Amino acid sequence: MDTALLDPFEKLIRIEILGRRADVPENNILLRQLQYVSDEIGMGRYCWNGECRYCEVRYTLPGGAEQSVLACLIRGTEGMKLTKLAPDVKYNLSEALSALPPAGEET
Repeated sequence: MDTALLDPFEKLIRIEILGRRADVPENNILLRQLQYVSDEIGMGRYCWNGECRYCEVRYTLPGGAEQSVLACLIRGTEGMKLTKLAPDVKYNLSEALSALPPAGEET
C-alpha cells in the first residue's frame, strides 16, 4: 500500500476482522486501515465520504454493544472486532483475510 494515503501513525494496533487478527496503523479511518490489510480495497467502488454506503460494517468494542457504521467515517481502535462487512468490503478483503491468522492464535 502507498503509505502516503495514510494519516500519520507511530504504531500498529490490533483489530479483528471476521475472526481474523490484523495489525493496522493507528489514527486512520477504518477503510484506510482495511486498505492497509488489502490493497484491493483501493480498487473498490467506495466514495470515501459516507454517501455510497458500500463500506458499511458492524463492529463491537471491548465491553460494548454491536454497532453499525460506515468504515470511511470512523477510526479503527485497538480491540475493535468487525463482525459483519458490506459485500464489497468482504469481496475486496477475501484473499487477504484467508491469509490472516485466527484471532485467538498468537504468533
